[in-house]
Amino acid sequence: MKTVKVRNLIIGEGMPKICVPIVENTEENILTEAEKIKTLPADIVEWRMDWYAQVTDEQAVVKTAEKLRNILGEMPLLATFRTAKEGGEKEILKADYEKLNLAVINSGYADLIDIEAFIGEDTVKRLIVAAHQAGVKVVASNHDFTKTPPKEEIIKRLRQMQSYDADIPKIAVMPEKKADVLSLLEATTEMHEQYADRPIITMSMSHDGMISRICGELTGSALTFGAAGKTSAPGQLDVHELKQILSVLHR
Repeated sequence: MKTVKVRNLIIGEGMPKICVPIVENTEENILTEAEKIKTLPADIVEWRMDWYAQVTDEQAVVKTAEKLRNILGEMPLLATFRTAKEGGEKEILKADYEKLNLAVINSGYADLIDIEAFIGEDTVKRLIVAAHQAGVKVVASNHDFTKTPPKEEIIKRLRQMQSYDADIPKIAVMPEKKADVLSLLEATTEMHEQYADRPIITMSMSHDGMISRICGELTGSALTFGAAGKTSAPGQLDVHELKQILSVLHR
């Protein structure tokens, strides 16, 4: 099993790493939030670009990414535009999605980029190649805010992301019943033990799915998302509580 090294952080060994999202709409608030997260028990910062009011202005996005980089120092930065279709704040044309992500990749300010795995195969493959050429790691992602697919389908999607050579496949699903949470955990364990040759990230959302955010060391999910105020998805725990629980389980 390969690990993924981002700056001084190794994803895929030891405790699941904690990623804290920034979900703010002005540069001032984005940077203020970054200053705060630096003081928290977080390993990675995710900038949710779809929340940014100026996200259609590539120059503004790159300038803000540069300022984030300066604030965060050696803390890795994951840049994400989550489309409305997958639970994000804004609609975007596929061509604009690719253009925006290429601008961020080539800026050199993001360490990781989130690419939605099913936005279009050609787009995904081009972005992964561009990211790797620029030394940027790729989180290939898929989100279902309405249901939990069958275990076999979850595994199939993660394996497809791996076949695209994404560095870290990721899937987040919504449980409609408690058994759905168990399906996600079983799919994660099977993927990790039988098919994955790299770190994976999985989660079941909402209150029922909260257990999936803390048991990654058991099932093989290498990263989890914690909140520093605003959450970017239902079921996220406060980052301090999350760190405490992960540490207890690790011991």
